[in-house]
Amino acid sequence: MTEFLDLESQDGVRMPWNVIPGTKQESSGAVIPVSAIYTPLKPYPSSSFPVLPYSPLRCRTCRSVLNPFSLVDFSAKLWICPFCFHRNHFPPHYASSLSDQSLPGELFPNHTTLEYISSDPSPVSSANHVVPTVFVFVVDTCLPEDELSFLKSSLLQAVGSLPGNSLVGLVTFGTLTQVHELGFGHMPKSFVFRGSKEISREQLLEQMSFFVKRPKPATGVIAGVRDGLDAETIARFLVPASECEFALSSVLDELQKDPWPVPSDQRATRCTSTALSVAASLLGACVPGSGARIMAFVGGPSTEGLGAIVSKSLSEPIRSHKDLDKDSVPYYHKAVKFYEALSKQLVNQGHVLDLFAGALDQVGVAELKVAVERTGGLVVLAESFGHSVFKDSLKRVFQSGDYNLGLSSNGIFEINCSKEIKVQGIIGPCASLEKKGPLCSDTVVGQGNTTAWKLCGLDNATSLCIIFDMTKKENPEATAPSTSNQFYFQFLTYYQHSSGQMRLRVTTLSRRWVAGQESVQDLIAGFDQEAAAVVMARIVSFKMETEADFDPIRWLDKSLINLCSRFGDYQKDSPSSFTLSPRFSIFPQFIFHLRRSQFVQVFNNSPDETAYFRMILNRENVANSVVMIQPSLVSYSFHSGPEPTLLDVAAIAADRILLLDSFFTVVIFHGATIAQWRKAGYHTQPEHKAFAQLLQAPQDDAAAIMMERFPAPRLVVCDQHGSQARFLLAKLNPSATYNSESRIPGGDIIFTDDVSFDVFLDHLQRLAVQ
Repeated sequence: MTEFLDLESQDGVRMPWNVIPGTKQESSGAVIPVSAIYTPLKPYPSSSFPVLPYSPLRCRTCRSVLNPFSLVDFSAKLWICPFCFHRNHFPPHYASSLSDQSLPGELFPNHTTLEYISSDPSPVSSANHVVPTVFVFVVDTCLPEDELSFLKSSLLQAVGSLPGNSLVGLVTFGTLTQVHELGFGHMPKSFVFRGSKEISREQLLEQMSFFVKRPKPATGVIAGVRDGLDAETIARFLVPASECEFALSSVLDELQKDPWPVPSDQRATRCTSTALSVAASLLGACVPGSGARIMAFVGGPSTEGLGAIVSKSLSEPIRSHKDLDKDSVPYYHKAVKFYEALSKQLVNQGHVLDLFAGALDQVGVAELKVAVERTGGLVVLAESFGHSVFKDSLKRVFQSGDYNLGLSSNGIFEINCSKEIKVQGIIGPCASLEKKGPLCSDTVVGQGNTTAWKLCGLDNATSLCIIFDMTKKENPEATAPSTSNQFYFQFLTYYQHSSGQMRLRVTTLSRRWVAGQESVQDLIAGFDQEAAAVVMARIVSFKMETEADFDPIRWLDKSLINLCSRFGDYQKDSPSSFTLSPRFSIFPQFIFHLRRSQFVQVFNNSPDETAYFRMILNRENVANSVVMIQPSLVSYSFHSGPEPTLLDVAAIAADRILLLDSFFTVVIFHGATIAQWRKAGYHTQPEHKAFAQLLQAPQDDAAAIMMERFPAPRLVVCDQHGSQARFLLAKLNPSATYNSESRIPGGDIIFTDDVSFDVFLDHLQRLAVQ
């Protein structure tokens, strides 16, 4: 895998096919689509990453940016675009010093990814001046007293670590929605809206006295200072963090549990959707087009307003997967429709919705998913606001230094590619800008029918899965050696850097295409099985949400059988002769674990949990996504140092400690003997220093994993045969179950009817050779 990791470290791109099946027929035979997982803001060492302090040079025809694959005619001072072959003249300031000894930065062969800091107002900035980032906290007050105090202390910490120039607003909600006037520090003052009533932006501005000093404009949209809003009025609700710390702290300190009485047989009246709508309209009026985040902290199900997910009566349960399948969900479709409209409004404004849910109950993540995902928001799901998963994740949002998230905003992502290839769409945290053109494929997957997408919020880890369509038809010369058997891709990301500067990052790639009978070995040589597994996971999750009668297990099995029969080595109808190249050998294992993962198996998970898992999968890079699909397992014992071990029940031994990392959960599992010694306190005795070190090693490794991950994973420390051992057992290959003949003494068994990987592989070999 090292060469694929090198490509990723250079350009932030992983592709399942690094040698591309070059025709429509070859591509459909290759089963996994031609695709790329791209991390637009991947951090690079500053020494190797060029940042150019001027605007990019663009092709006059297709608007692609000058890049190392452009052909340069030094005598005529021309460059030829590799995408449309148009000849472009260099402007005078380039042409004067251009020679094969003196190249501009963007033509260096190793500068396939670089960044421009433009002095011009970019397409995404609303004005020439830099606007500070805006944070509006939307806080649920229908919480038990202890939960509310946990949340308040975390928010006070967060406010303390905000950049001083950022603007802050506060909205609280329960039965009613309150917008707090933080600019008026002498006494607490807020504007109250009914939770059951829909409020338009005009009504909001009218009620919050926005037109006292300056009359309302007769025509046009009211948006920000330029369009007639008074700056002093805006400053009442959005105040610089350095100035409002005292006012905000005193409001949060005095924040009480929602005062409206809740009958014992009812849920609290919680108007989540109204509060989010009010916050979105407030930002749309005050700071349209600038980087702004609505950070919603929700502690229970919404029961009031258009986004309600359940009635107030406790006798009615919150929707489950079974209810969604049977379509017996009276609130679901109405709520999703409301959040789709909200997501469109936020995308138009360029603003982000982040969701922090702290509850044992469902809060409506499944309904909110569309608004959070399309705006590129962060999502954290914890059992309580006092849980380390919530507290550590919130700290990481505002952390500076090595492990910061690198939050950026207001991005636009565009694609250029060679004319024989088209874009089907993107699966990931973005929204279509509906920019149609010749590069759009008729087949749509995810956010398609466009070559430009809005990224309202993005960070260092945000990764997009781009799926392409081959349009090149079969031709007799396809197998003949050709000089133009290269495809080119260019990814352009405009974004507002956390410093406030507008930047453009450009990544240009070239890949070779092959076709014909001899191409199989080339395709195998360029196959990246990790990237392929992640692409399949994103596609299967997307299909499960959008196709009514989709059977994910059947689809995955069929794809794997077709792939193995195309690229495996075997004699027909002889399963024992079947072998796979090392390039493909781990792929069946990935699919085996994907079939059993939380993305495909929804049994035992709520719709909220399933939506949460899929949202994280759709935004993470390949390395993290692979850990979600097939967790990593490390073994610690007296006989050897920490070593990776197979994800199998046979890995369990009485004298071993196992460390499982499944991305969302990190499990430290003590074998029976180790647990007995620990309970007897041997590790505290000086003569058993080696045992103390053995216990400490997985703790240190778990802490290192958790420090650099977002959302912060849950840590589970458990013993063999203990109740929490299920967190490990659920992820292991069930090679020894309650009905198997061969069992390892001192080992463990899994109570399941699932087939083991060996049985799965036998079936695969039998079907692939037919």
